[in-house]
Amino acid sequence: MGFHEKPHRGGFGLESVVRPQLEKQYASSLIEKIRENNFCLKEGRLRVYLAEEFGFCYGVERAVEYAYETREKFRDRRIFLTDEIIHNPRVNRELRELGVQFLSGTSSCGLSVSDLNEKDIVMMPAFGVPVEALKQFQERGCVIVDTTCGSVMSVWKRVESYAKDDFTAVIHGKYDHEETRSTCSRAGKYLVVKNKEEARLACEYISGAGSRDLFFKTFSNACSPGFDPGRDLEKIGFANQTTMLMKESVEISSMIRSALASRYGEAEIEARFRHFDTICSATQDRQDAIRKLGEKKMDLLLVIGGYKSSNTGHLAEIASAYAPAFHIEDADCILSGDRISHRRIDTRTITETPNWLPEGDVKIGITAGASTPNRVVEEVIERLIRITG
Repeated sequence: MGFHEKPHRGGFGLESVVRPQLEKQYASSLIEKIRENNFCLKEGRLRVYLAEEFGFCYGVERAVEYAYETREKFRDRRIFLTDEIIHNPRVNRELRELGVQFLSGTSSCGLSVSDLNEKDIVMMPAFGVPVEALKQFQERGCVIVDTTCGSVMSVWKRVESYAKDDFTAVIHGKYDHEETRSTCSRAGKYLVVKNKEEARLACEYISGAGSRDLFFKTFSNACSPGFDPGRDLEKIGFANQTTMLMKESVEISSMIRSALASRYGEAEIEARFRHFDTICSATQDRQDAIRKLGEKKMDLLLVIGGYKSSNTGHLAEIASAYAPAFHIEDADCILSGDRISHRRIDTRTITETPNWLPEGDVKIGITAGASTPNRVVEEVIERLIRITG
């Protein structure tokens, strides 16, 4: 089969048709009232303070809207998502209820690319897909609807420019995250570092003091095929997964620059190192907002969002520096005033904690990841009101 036309990226002009359904599913009048009341709700002994930036970002809202438009446009066709459109269980479940099938992940329908044809619709998620996967769907002749976030595509353009000039892309991210896999497929030579500890190992090698065995033990799954650290770390372009911690990304970039300067001299830096900030502005806004909220001295902080969500996990990390913090997916995680089910920030395991809610008047700060609908935040607040009487 020949290649199909380019992916659809602009929706289908059905915003007015799907908007009522989206508002019914995901909007919240309670959240709007709290925003209007200086982000604060007082109810009995409960004081709820919302972060000034939280929940659906523009890219997520756009991706979800395109998915609903696609379902409306192609009512009589099979529609597939390559994987979760965003990392929020509620949104993905409701898309499945609309008849959208998933090609991979825990909700996989069991079909593969070879089972698809030119009558089928395939949606790319907000994280994007690797180049090779996109080509496979095009070769099957599928109609492709691309909901990839614009911020993610900006990172792609950056690493493609590095590859064009024979720079290796060092990407601060999680090598098994969908977004990072998509970025790596466009980067040519690449190395993914998850944190400062891994960056330090890479910098040791750049400086000429690293161990080749230790390098490949650490990065065996996080570098491009045929990667040679002795050759491929001489010229580096730095980028990052859009949902990482800004502070850590800046520190890692500085570490890499210093290692190159130590090895080749300051005069060589312009020819050997490039860095452009690719952290999503919405991610940064939400990180800044939870810090601001934390400084208001909450008794505890709730961070709401999917457990697979990178940006939500980082919000929980930040929150934990200010007060006891619990990363929960939704209201069902609040089991009672005595027990809460949550994802541990240190081990990332799901656990239950007793006696989590203080007695007497309590100040609870709340934020939510960029893929969390306002309706989910509303349900958490309503649960808090019930259990506090």
